[in-house]
Amino acid sequence: MAGPGNELTFERRFRHWLRTERAAISILVLAAGFLLTILALGAFTPLMDAYPFTTIDASTNKGGANYDLVFVILGPILVIVGGYLVGAYFTARRKFEHLMLTKSKAEFLRNIPDLEELLWDLTPRDQVRYEDKLAELRLRR
Repeated sequence: MAGPGNELTFERRFRHWLRTERAAISILVLAAGFLLTILALGAFTPLMDAYPFTTIDASTNKGGANYDLVFVILGPILVIVGGYLVGAYFTARRKFEHLMLTKSKAEFLRNIPDLEELLWDLTPRDQVRYEDKLAELRLRR
């Protein structure tokens, strides 16, 4: 039975969820950036006369405020941030998988600092896999 001191705070649960769903969140940020960039291009290029952009422009241009300008600013920023997040995650994933497949204890020992650095960009499940590999090779850390 969990006592009152053992409950996880909302912030801790949220941070754990962010780490667990890192790949999906980074892809979502990249996709949102592309969508906003496409909407910005549709609002300020000759595409503004095409069907979907006329409807979207009517919705975002109400009351005198032009929210299409927000798309121009936020879209490229989200594309850059999302591209970095996706690239960092999948690069770390590829390196981690390569280093975890090694059967050599010496090679694994050489790469422990790299593995521990890569774990910052990966999920808690990968931390467990790393600890299992340490136990399999009978290493203490």
